[in-house]
Amino acid sequence: MSVVVDFSIFPIDKGISVSPYVAEALQIIKKSKLTYQLGPMGTCIEGDWNDVMEVIQQCFENLKQQSDRIYMTIKVDYRKGHSGRIAGKIKSVEKKI
Repeated sequence: MSVVVDFSIFPIDKGISVSPYVAEALQIIKKSKLTYQLGPMGTCIEGDWNDVMEVIQQCFENLKQQSDRIYMTIKVDYRKGHSGRIAGKIKSVEKKI
């Protein structure tokens, strides 16, 4: 099962700049070896449902140790039997413009 997840997580009790916390989450994602792409408002992660959700859980557990209030969004696109979808979706749109 291939999912592409657009995911963001950050504390809302640590001031205006939250980039250090986002960087920590990105390190966890990077360490997972899943395909990902950092964006300005979130990170896309691609892989098996369980693998992706495990990485999101790790990001949450890490931030929970440092923050009393967390904001998180998760958007999921499931497509049976496909992979390489992060790059494929971008290329498909770019061909049309």
